[in-house]
Amino acid sequence: MSLSLRIFTEPQFGASYEDQLTHAREAEALGFDAWFRSDHYLTMDAGPGLPGPTDAWVTLAGLARETERIRLGTMVTAATFRLPGPLAIAVAQVDAMSGGRVELGLGAGWFGAEHTAYGIPFPSVAERFDRLEEQLAIVTGLWEVPLGDRFSYEGAHWHVADSPGLPKPVQRPRPPVIVGGYGKTRTPELAARYADELNLDAMPPDDLREALPVIAQRCEEIGRDPSSLDISVHLWRKDEERNRREPLDELVSAYAELGVSRLIALLPGIEHSDEPLDEYLEAGRMSERAAVPA
Repeated sequence: MSLSLRIFTEPQFGASYEDQLTHAREAEALGFDAWFRSDHYLTMDAGPGLPGPTDAWVTLAGLARETERIRLGTMVTAATFRLPGPLAIAVAQVDAMSGGRVELGLGAGWFGAEHTAYGIPFPSVAERFDRLEEQLAIVTGLWEVPLGDRFSYEGAHWHVADSPGLPKPVQRPRPPVIVGGYGKTRTPELAARYADELNLDAMPPDDLREALPVIAQRCEEIGRDPSSLDISVHLWRKDEERNRREPLDELVSAYAELGVSRLIALLPGIEHSDEPLDEYLEAGRMSERAAVPA
């Protein structure tokens, strides 16, 4: 099994749409598999974050028309930011605009300050996960309901009645869905039930080795083959705890041996990144050499 290499960045620290377009085109030209961005409205530090936040799905709609091959998505959209029905419509539209190159990453939301700053309700952790589960059920249900049929859903937080589930995305039965998070209970459970991929942030190989049996168990509990759920991790180039740079080849080999499907090169911010894209491209070549039989 070979690993695909993807780029991820966090524009909330300071990047205009033009910055992101330049970055996505460069990633495409260098042969990366996908370009993902965070979905945040506020920085997590004292920096100004100028020129200010850009909306993830508005940005991806623009990039969909100005790129040709590279896949595009969020890592990850907060379920607190958008109603599930309009989110399904927006992602399906961007999928059409890109010719079927979109992936939806979805999480519970965690950064309270950005909710307060822009008037977005921020419920408890338990309620956020409840809302995430309902949102996953509604978004995937709207996409997958056959043409001519109707979709209804009755949840504690959202109610959908007699919906035609339009527009349909180009990718059928739906665009890939990614659930992201470190949670040991509900996160793998929701991924097993609704997602094509579980993203475990920058989980070290040793921790991942312990997490994989739990993830497999969650799949088996609902009758799903664990091998059908892709696992992805972010590839940090800096080990903050030991204050040294991790050798890329060692990390890539370790993840390949554990069956990771995708490595996501995490750039801290387009405008001040000191990590050249071609260095990560070399990591992609390493992934091919480090690949192990599935």
